[in-house]
Amino acid sequence: MTNNFLTHSCDVSDLSSCTQCARLSDFLQTVKKQHADYHAQPVSAFGDKHPKLLIVGLAPGMHGANRTGRPFTGDYAGILLYQTLHNYGFATRPESISIDDGLQLIGCRITNAVKCLPPGNKPLPQEIKQCNHYLAAELRAFVRHDGVALLALGAVAHQAVLMGLQLKKKDYPFAHGAIHLLPLGNGLKLYDSYHCSRYNTQTKRLTAAMFEQLFAQIAAEVHS
Repeated sequence: MTNNFLTHSCDVSDLSSCTQCARLSDFLQTVKKQHADYHAQPVSAFGDKHPKLLIVGLAPGMHGANRTGRPFTGDYAGILLYQTLHNYGFATRPESISIDDGLQLIGCRITNAVKCLPPGNKPLPQEIKQCNHYLAAELRAFVRHDGVALLALGAVAHQAVLMGLQLKKKDYPFAHGAIHLLPLGNGLKLYDSYHCSRYNTQTKRLTAAMFEQLFAQIAAEVHS
C-alpha cells in the first residue's frame, strides 16, 4: 500500500486549465461572468515548498480563495487560521489579505481537498474523488520531503487525506483534537480539527482556545 502510494505520480504544477469536473468548471465560468475581477479558477496550494506541516481544507470560498487565488484568504474562514499560524511561528504576518500582500509561510503549506469553488460550498462525492489525485500528489511530495504533521480542517478534508494516502477511513475516525499516527514509516501524524468557518467559530463549536491548543501540540512536534 505505502509503496504504491509513494511511486504513483501526478503533475500539480498547473491547475488552472483543469476542467475534469464539469459542474465545477461550468460554475466557475458563471462566477467569472458575474465577477470579472475574481480568480475564479482552481486554487493552488500556498506556502513553503518543503513544509513540515501541511494543512488541508475543504474547498475555496466564493469571496475568499475563489476571489483572491490563495487558500483561506479574503474571507472569514482565514482569520483564525492565519492568526494562529502567526502565533506559532508558521507565518510572517497574522493576516492573509491578498495574493501579493507579502505574507510568507514558514515550514507550512495550505491546500484544499477540492481545488475549485463548489456551488453552495458543497462538493459532490464524485468531485472530491476526482480531485483527490491532485491532493494525493501533494501528499506524496510532503511525505518524500519528511513532512511531520498533517492538519485536516473538517471531516471532509480528513477523509480526503485518508483517500489520498490510501488508508481506510474506519481505522482513523474524525474527531476534533484527534491525533492519528500514520503507518508511513516516518512518524507522520494526522491532526483533526473542526473547520475554522464562520459558522463553527460563531457558534463556539470551534473556539480560538480549542484551535490554539491543537496548534500547540503541532508546533511542539514540528519544532522539536
